[in-house]
Amino acid sequence: MTYILAIDQGTTSSRAILFDAALRPVATAQEEFPQHYPCPGWVEHDPADLWSTVAGTARGVIEKAGIDARSIAAIGITNQRETTLVWDRKTGEPIHNAIVWQDRRTADTCGRLREDGLEALFTARTGLLLDPYFSGTKVAWLLDNVEGARARAERGELAFGTVDTFLIWKLTGGAVHATDATNAARTLLFNIATNEWDTDLCAALDVPLSLLPEVRDCAAEFGTTRPDLFGRPIPILGVAGDQQAATVGQACFTPGMMKSTYGTGCFALLNTGTDLVPSTHRLLTTIAYRLEGKTTYALEGSIFIAGAVVQWLRDGLKIIREAKETQPLAEAADPAQDVVLVPAFTGLGAPYWRPDCRGAIFGLTRNSGPAELARAALQSVGYQTRDLLEAMRADWGAASDGVLRVDGGMATSDWTMQYLSDILGAPVDRPKVTETTALGAAYLAGLRAGLCPDPAGFAATWALDRRFTPAMDSATRDARYARWGRAVAATMSM
Repeated sequence: MTYILAIDQGTTSSRAILFDAALRPVATAQEEFPQHYPCPGWVEHDPADLWSTVAGTARGVIEKAGIDARSIAAIGITNQRETTLVWDRKTGEPIHNAIVWQDRRTADTCGRLREDGLEALFTARTGLLLDPYFSGTKVAWLLDNVEGARARAERGELAFGTVDTFLIWKLTGGAVHATDATNAARTLLFNIATNEWDTDLCAALDVPLSLLPEVRDCAAEFGTTRPDLFGRPIPILGVAGDQQAATVGQACFTPGMMKSTYGTGCFALLNTGTDLVPSTHRLLTTIAYRLEGKTTYALEGSIFIAGAVVQWLRDGLKIIREAKETQPLAEAADPAQDVVLVPAFTGLGAPYWRPDCRGAIFGLTRNSGPAELARAALQSVGYQTRDLLEAMRADWGAASDGVLRVDGGMATSDWTMQYLSDILGAPVDRPKVTETTALGAAYLAGLRAGLCPDPAGFAATWALDRRFTPAMDSATRDARYARWGRAVAATMSM
């Protein structure tokens, strides 16, 4: 058994990547699935799409690699976090579409909880803020808005899970209802200091404890797959939410190390070690990973729109056909124009946390066109990342090497990464393997299976593809970032 199968279930697509025992990618399969927007600010996924694309790509990558499933030692799962599902324990049928992490339908609920003075309690125990982003209020919405759901939940007939839990349930044929500590930490229901479901928080959201999965380490036993799926049972040995999996894949095991992943959104994590660091700058305190019962914490900043802004250029404005077209457009943009795009399409994330905001464009002239909009879209990712890192440094207060490790789809754009380094005034390191989310899941599974070395040994294998260093003078950097700050302030005042 010399291969590890990584399942990477994302916001817009599902992927399966087969790694060999040295954690080199052997084959990849990927499939997009539809997004559903039943109301403004609402985002849903059909659970059948999540499952069919995961099962299909997992089978497809095995076939593509031309191997026998008997040579796969373990499966690792990583997933879009906070996306919420509730299903029937007997039939496995979801009671509603999955409510996606981007969904804002519970903004009023969060507001009422804040008005009741409960945010301090939630933040102290979960490290999170009261925001529709997280799973807890989504669960409550499902129980209150799906006919008969609350009564069924109170009778113990229903199960809740984030996407990892739903996939484990499906893969094991309903034999295992479990999650890992990183996904549990994103629910608003899990006490990250005691590492257990919090009865007070569950009561505040009126979520029955019977709904909740068992919480395990990131490298642990999560059951085995149904024999009919791949021709033989395969153990599931690693699970982590996508950003924590990327932190592991980037080998950010030392306190002070930072990574930023650019997918649909952008998520930056700073390893704080065994110290649970409360944020005074509206970041999140979260679990980076839990191994052998030992919890490592992180500060996290979440940006809702990163790669999604390029999708907007493609699908909304239709000014590009492929994401790679943004780089030559940005290079061709008029340097005399200073268009600023604030991509608050589903609100602003950290450090603002304004779910009511919507996107805005500033500085348009009669000559502004696709090139200027493409440049502004890519620049917005750099500005938002600087917002996060400034807050992180203020919260952390300890020494850091100042280097940001990057990964995800947008990290392949040299123009975007150079602008990121310029606006941060700091080095940006891109690894040779940019699919670090899947790599992290594979490593966790391989660690449990005994195929992979300990974290220090794995960190020694991390390889640099390219370091981007700042080429922008400080006066220009400060002026551009100040303009961004004014644009954000104007957006929030609308």
